[in-house]
Amino acid sequence: MLLLLTCLNVWGQKFVVSGKVTNARTGAVIPQATVGAEGERTSVITNDEGFFTLKLDQTPSALIVSHLGYERLRHPITSSSTSPLSIRLKPTSLELQEVIVWTENPRDLVYLALSKVPENYSTKPVLYKCFYREAAMKRKHYIYVAEGVVDMYKTSYRHDMLHDRVAIKKGRRLLSPKESDTLGVKVAGGPVMPLYFDLVKNTDFLLNEEDLANYEFKMDGFEVIDDRVQYVVRLSPRVWTPWALFNGKLFIDRRNLSISRAELSLDMSDAARATSYMLRKKPQGVRFKPKEFSILIDYKQDGSKTHINYLRCTYRFNCDWKRRLLATNFSVTCEMVVTDRQEEGIESIRGRDSFDSHDAFYDKVDYFLDTKFWEGYNIIEPTETLDKAIDKLLKKYKK
Repeated sequence: MLLLLTCLNVWGQKFVVSGKVTNARTGAVIPQATVGAEGERTSVITNDEGFFTLKLDQTPSALIVSHLGYERLRHPITSSSTSPLSIRLKPTSLELQEVIVWTENPRDLVYLALSKVPENYSTKPVLYKCFYREAAMKRKHYIYVAEGVVDMYKTSYRHDMLHDRVAIKKGRRLLSPKESDTLGVKVAGGPVMPLYFDLVKNTDFLLNEEDLANYEFKMDGFEVIDDRVQYVVRLSPRVWTPWALFNGKLFIDRRNLSISRAELSLDMSDAARATSYMLRKKPQGVRFKPKEFSILIDYKQDGSKTHINYLRCTYRFNCDWKRRLLATNFSVTCEMVVTDRQEEGIESIRGRDSFDSHDAFYDKVDYFLDTKFWEGYNIIEPTETLDKAIDKLLKKYKK
């Protein structure tokens, strides 16, 4: 919270700027807004309370702030900038006479967007610097928090994801010491999320020929991202399959037909199929009841190419033990934001250094002990609730 009270500050050679992003009309906070430095590749995401902190090597001329459904804003940085910054985004109003309506089958629009992937996404390897956080709650109380800085290596979008890897550079964890808070359940996710859920590159996740045949597609109007009009295509299960399908939306850029965003939620109509998709392992005697699994995948246009920018997964489920009368509600949130990227002079991540999908992030990082752990890194600012929860868990851990 001290960072929010100091807008312009220098740590070594770092420039630090903090602030809050809100709706210019209603004053409501805007979570997951992208905040970056003009002319730089470094950026962060606002937390659920609209706050952000951005650390740079030098003072930028301006911040560029954007979010779905809002006008892209250039906020100049001057010596007279107040502390902390108050950034207000204006909701976008579409001028329909300038919008070309897609009148053909929306399924064909999705196929056309997929055919444009080699043009719209990187054709060479990219090394992304990312911040990752996962947190679990039992009812309304946090029982586990882990976070880290990771490197993510992606090969050309003309290739499959076979050689894409993630490596943990620095991380920490905190688990409630109460035995009754222990959650011995592992759900799908972890730092490899941006590899497996990058539906543009890993079409086996959703947008492959076989899966597309299982969905019905409908046009659902227009939205604006970074001042660019997006076709919105809604998808829903069309047939019954032995595995769970998704409901959701795809946002397709009208200019270059790149997929800019995907909002997906797993169909919960069949609990057994949903459980099979979500659950990786659980203790014997525990009954797992799925409630929600949703995914947000956000891409960002930079010049002529589109890059993955942010990914968030939310899980809600009940667990009960055969000898207990009442089930316990749990929720898990995993999110990763790309804070920087490098395209020249990079090397792939060695297999022995990479994070495996069968690994648990908890086992790969250390406990929360250093109060200045993230001093030199860009992170997703913790919300006030999470901040207080971390303090409480630390006190219990020290005892």
